[in-house]
Amino acid sequence: MPELTKIKGAKIIAIANQKGGVGKTTTSINLSAALAEVGKKILVVDLDPQGNSSTGLGIPPEERKFTTFELLLDDIELEKVIQHTGVNNLSIIPATIDLSSADIELFSNEKRLFMLRNALMQDSISSYDFDFIFIDCPPSLNLLTVNAMVAANSVLIPLQSEFFALEGLSQLMLTIREIRTTTNETLRIEGIIMTMFDARNNLSLLVEEDARENLGDLVYKSIIPRNVRVSEAPSHSLSVLSYDPSSKGAQAYRDLAKEFLKNNQMISTA
Repeated sequence: MPELTKIKGAKIIAIANQKGGVGKTTTSINLSAALAEVGKKILVVDLDPQGNSSTGLGIPPEERKFTTFELLLDDIELEKVIQHTGVNNLSIIPATIDLSSADIELFSNEKRLFMLRNALMQDSISSYDFDFIFIDCPPSLNLLTVNAMVAANSVLIPLQSEFFALEGLSQLMLTIREIRTTTNETLRIEGIIMTMFDARNNLSLLVEEDARENLGDLVYKSIIPRNVRVSEAPSHSLSVLSYDPSSKGAQAYRDLAKEFLKNNQMISTA
């Protein structure tokens, strides 16, 4: 099976965790914005029927004429679904609630696991010259999430700094392993990001210690704190970097972006 990034240039990363409320969409929006801020060209693929990445990046429902639903099921051209956001270097393929029925429609298609991969392999994607494509997955291990992992080079996992956080991770790891053995042998774990971290809370510290002990270097050194500005930004359809550039939340995502680029050998480690 040909590797998608070698054909089209961009590295494709699924941001996934089957548990909801862990900061998956928040990470999709703000890591993308932080990378765009330093000049990287980014595409976010909103694969969550809730469409929160679309809202958080300023695409109102009435402007989502063509979405990931049409991309997966209607053979639509990428030019019709890729929209520019209000952030330089940052584009999105938006989603609507229509995507919630995609699982049922995909099920009868013999190429159901490869629909997103094939859609992103359109020749026209090379003209956008994206550095990274982030897929914001739904909070479940359904056919949409599997499509994202089959299309991706790696999986980035937000991990909430709360009790039971590590418990659900094992199923996600098993899914990644299964996809690696059956449909995408180059898939790997990009890293694990500790989110919603409260340094004043002993539980957050214990979860971090447990994660680093069990998962080692897979866990990013950068930590995303609980921050009111991060929580407020989506209600203004902005990333936290646009909403409050000097906030602790904005700086945390800048630090994460810098570490992410170092891991991908795109900037100096000095």
